[in-house]
Amino acid sequence: MRVTRVSARFPRVTRHAAAVVLAALASAGLVAVSAQPASATPPGIPSKATAQSQLNALTVATQGSTSGYSRDLFPHWITISGSCNTREQVLKRDGTSVVVDSSCAATSGRWYSPYDGATWTAASDVDIDHVVPLAEAWRSGASSWTTSRRQSFANDLTRPQLIAVTDNVNQAKGDQDPSTWQPPLSSYRCTYSKMWITVKYSWGLTLQSSEKSALQTMLSTCSS
Repeated sequence: MRVTRVSARFPRVTRHAAAVVLAALASAGLVAVSAQPASATPPGIPSKATAQSQLNALTVATQGSTSGYSRDLFPHWITISGSCNTREQVLKRDGTSVVVDSSCAATSGRWYSPYDGATWTAASDVDIDHVVPLAEAWRSGASSWTTSRRQSFANDLTRPQLIAVTDNVNQAKGDQDPSTWQPPLSSYRCTYSKMWITVKYSWGLTLQSSEKSALQTMLSTCSS
């Protein structure tokens, strides 16, 4: 049974539930699963020790306002190579056996979402998540950046800021920070905290005390 057949018949919320059921059946040996999760991960994920040093160095400040915020102030997705834009680059990086057409749109492939453990075989079921959401960045210091710098942040492929995940999960996250939202798959929260911390550190963004506390709790679950 292929997830694409499920996704073609049901709305997004039901598709996600169906994927969870399929995963449970597979683990029980009732469904044959030949595909392995993609091995690619976002670049630049630090060690626990490095992330801890970065977390300690981040400035704690009262969260700013979203006044004046617009996603248009963070231009994305931009052309990266040939006809491929940032979203398409991440789909190729995070997927397995990805085939693209002449315009670089993914026509087939397989994507494992580490946030919830679901695997998808249609690119339309996958969103590219900004680990640190654009609105969160705006409230944490990006409101004073130039549009050029915000564009670089929104299309950052050199740090763990972009990742392919289940669309419903990404939409549920919205612009929340780790004090109010964490990946449903608890085993990924260590990695998520390290990604979040290093992105904020690299871009000189601030964080709230509640956010820092949540990140510390998540980071403490890491073994390395």
